[in-house]
Amino acid sequence: MRGPRIGDLELENPLILAPMAGVTDSAFRLIAKRHGAAMVFSEMVSAIALTRGDKRSSEMIKSTPQERPFGVQIEGPDPDSMAEAARIVQDHCDLVDLNFGCPARKVVAEPTPAGAGLLKYPDRIERIIRAVVKVSDRPVTIKIRAGWDSRSINATQIARMAEECGVSAITLHPRTRTQGFSGRADWSLIAQVKEAVSIPVIGNGDVFEPEDAKRMMDVTGCDGVMIGRGALGNPWIFSRTLAFLETGRLPPEPTPQERLGTLLELMKLMMKFKGEERAALEIRKHVGWFSRGLPYAKSLRVRGQRVKSYRELEELIGEYIAFIT
Repeated sequence: MRGPRIGDLELENPLILAPMAGVTDSAFRLIAKRHGAAMVFSEMVSAIALTRGDKRSSEMIKSTPQERPFGVQIEGPDPDSMAEAARIVQDHCDLVDLNFGCPARKVVAEPTPAGAGLLKYPDRIERIIRAVVKVSDRPVTIKIRAGWDSRSINATQIARMAEECGVSAITLHPRTRTQGFSGRADWSLIAQVKEAVSIPVIGNGDVFEPEDAKRMMDVTGCDGVMIGRGALGNPWIFSRTLAFLETGRLPPEPTPQERLGTLLELMKLMMKFKGEERAALEIRKHVGWFSRGLPYAKSLRVRGQRVKSYRELEELIGEYIAFIT
């Protein structure tokens, strides 16, 4: 099953890993790619920090050849910083994505709102898009929410404007900023945006199982599905969804051994990019995600929050597997 064509970029399938702060580093992206994601994204990068030479921001836009096609997502409050950031990142990626959907309080805060805070100011969004499209040699896409709140749903209007400005695709998470991640995503808004524009529309929100992805595509007519929280501790959502879309049959869930073996694989990759000390700190949150739903896993999760080395994690997992088998 082919994916959408975004500018000059044609995806192998319709499944995309969402940008997630503190999660979608190079190691996690490689795991997602190995399990079938057609495209992966960086963590959200601050345009202002990047243009000021911030070391961590500069690290976040780097990738390996195995991750391509790779998109970098940037956020910022004004056209100048976003355009300059786009100039910087375009040599490192296949696509530049503009974030107009992040609901984090520090991102949307006045007087210089970015992310979903800009949904209150469509004119600013338009100026940012035009500035970035003008300087970018890569396809430019945007990620938006439904609107700031239930009284100001403006996703369709922004989508039309973005297409006129030269955007190559639109991803919609159909919750408002004030909803955060509560309630249900209103997929009917994805269908409305799809009807309103001729460029590809990527649906996002509440996709946790292969059946969810298929239902989203069937109900909305969207060209692709971006998966975020559903991929936490669960990179198999990509391979299982692809199989379900192509055959109509749902592959089995991974075994505990497969899940925790992939957790170890993830830490090995983290160590390659970041060193063992930092990898040990960052793998702790993944222990909770990868062990979610496993039998008798409370001790594994608790002890997993204290691991300081790969060997400790390996021994902990070995003890757990021996206990349940």
